[in-house]
Amino acid sequence: MIRLAGIARTYEVGDQPVRALVDIDEEISAGEHVAIMGPSGSGKSTLLNIIGCLDRPTAGGYFLDGKEVGALDDEELTRIRRHEIGFVFQFFHLVSRLSALENVELPMVFAEVPRAERRERARQALDSVGVGARAEHLPEQLSGGERQRVALARATILRPKILLADEPTGNLDSQSGRVVLDLLDRLNDDGLTLLVVTHDARVAHRADRVIVLVDGRVAKRVRGDQIGEVLSLLAEEDGE
Repeated sequence: MIRLAGIARTYEVGDQPVRALVDIDEEISAGEHVAIMGPSGSGKSTLLNIIGCLDRPTAGGYFLDGKEVGALDDEELTRIRRHEIGFVFQFFHLVSRLSALENVELPMVFAEVPRAERRERARQALDSVGVGARAEHLPEQLSGGERQRVALARATILRPKILLADEPTGNLDSQSGRVVLDLLDRLNDDGLTLLVVTHDARVAHRADRVIVLVDGRVAKRVRGDQIGEVLSLLAEEDGE
């Protein structure tokens, strides 16, 4: 489903090049659950942004379902972001003036789904993540866990093939975090390809495998149940 071939991303900071990603070669199959770990500044979010078609690599090729993403025009990239890839972030990014229900409806507005169908699908989506009773509440009236569940409903309302989650439990207490992770696991069990950036070993342990980035390069690949090896590597990096 996803193939990265020699992906590199360099930014210019002043007159100095900063290499955020270097020679990333990776394949992610449909239905996989992959965690991406690494110290701050290792390139995790940059990699997620490239996979999500929010950024373009400086070099290398990104292939999605056999199509080279770099060869696609802006209209096609917008279609992919809208229909094939969902996004969940640490800070929720809900629209503050819209209710939970209206936030979940929003992607369907842009996709020109009829209003009656939008409302019904949004209510079903909120029910599926356990916050149907909070449909008319504004984000400020919801707990952090409830906001993240609304964000998850919104991210999956157009039934994407891939869900990208950047620190999805980073702002949640442990109980709310477990609820969100259980929901992510359920979506993955239903066939959704799941990529999660995290610093949390408990989150990574749920993944089929873990990719560890250090200084923009893949430093290690392990199964989720081998997370102890990753923690040892990251401890060494933090200690330098």
